[in-house]
Amino acid sequence: MGTPGPQKTKRYSLEFKLQAVAMSQQPGVLVQDVAESLCIHPFMLSRWRKEARDGLLVGIAPAPEPEAVAELQRLREVERQFKKLRQEHDLLKKAIRFVSERRLTSSASSKQTAKPSRSR
Repeated sequence: MGTPGPQKTKRYSLEFKLQAVAMSQQPGVLVQDVAESLCIHPFMLSRWRKEARDGLLVGIAPAPEPEAVAELQRLREVERQFKKLRQEHDLLKKAIRFVSERRLTSSASSKQTAKPSRSR
């Protein structure tokens, strides 16, 4: 359970919110990536984006830093490549396991089916 008493809520400045919204609206950048890089919940950023669309979040948005946007795009690409490599790795592990099991069962079954020769 949480601690008793009033909960502390972090307040973000209007400038911070507008900067986050501007970063999330860049092409090739996902809301989830921006939220993660700013250590906020994606739902909060989505709410700020909606408030900006509805005119509730008004102000002059500072231009997003090109380095930050490029870093977010690079991060997204690296995560996509990592996911692909993980899938390939899992597939190879399954293939190795399958081949190993077949080798074990085929060698065990060949020993069992071999008939001893009869001597007269």
